[in-house]
Amino acid sequence: MRLVPRWALLPSMSAPVLLIAGWTGAALLEGPAYDPARQTISVLAAYGAPGFWVMSGALLALGLCHLLTAWGLRAAALAGRVALGGGGLAAFAVVLLPAPSSGGSLRHGSVAVVGFTLLAVWPVLAADRSTEAPWGLRPVPSWAATSVMGAGALWFVFESNDNGAAGVAERFVTSFQSLWPLVVVLSCLRHPGSRSDGNAGDPTGYAGDDPR
Repeated sequence: MRLVPRWALLPSMSAPVLLIAGWTGAALLEGPAYDPARQTISVLAAYGAPGFWVMSGALLALGLCHLLTAWGLRAAALAGRVALGGGGLAAFAVVLLPAPSSGGSLRHGSVAVVGFTLLAVWPVLAADRSTEAPWGLRPVPSWAATSVMGAGALWFVFESNDNGAAGVAERFVTSFQSLWPLVVVLSCLRHPGSRSDGNAGDPTGYAGDDPR
């Protein structure tokens, strides 16, 4: 089985920390006029906003973390790794196409939807149906993760249309999406076939055939 190198733990662990730190710091710069329960993260990253550089920097770092995790997640199916990496690239696009200070933006909204979709489907695309797959790559947990993200998206749409707690719904979905790669990486590293279980000396991070 192809395994996950230990360095993949760093970007997968950093992703949720950077995202939450980004929107927290940007919201502090916005001041009391910003309502995190009702307003979205895009407001913080809007061009000209007080927290623009903080939130934009966090999104760029998040995208890089997803790209590095996708690169190192060798135990996952290629389609899932591509989708996860695509979600990282979409984070770059969101920064390059920020929301306007007022009103909506079709370009910004489109890249945000693409990014969300890629990050929502990557668990299913990365799933390994073999009986020896790490827990995080098995079909049931993978489908469960995608289902939670899908339900969160529906919640966000409902709150947005109802002028409700759209900020809470968006933060729930994005937090879960940033955390799931860490869950998968940890499950791979703790799997019996991991590097730490007999392949620590192999600098490539691959498990070779057992000579016995």
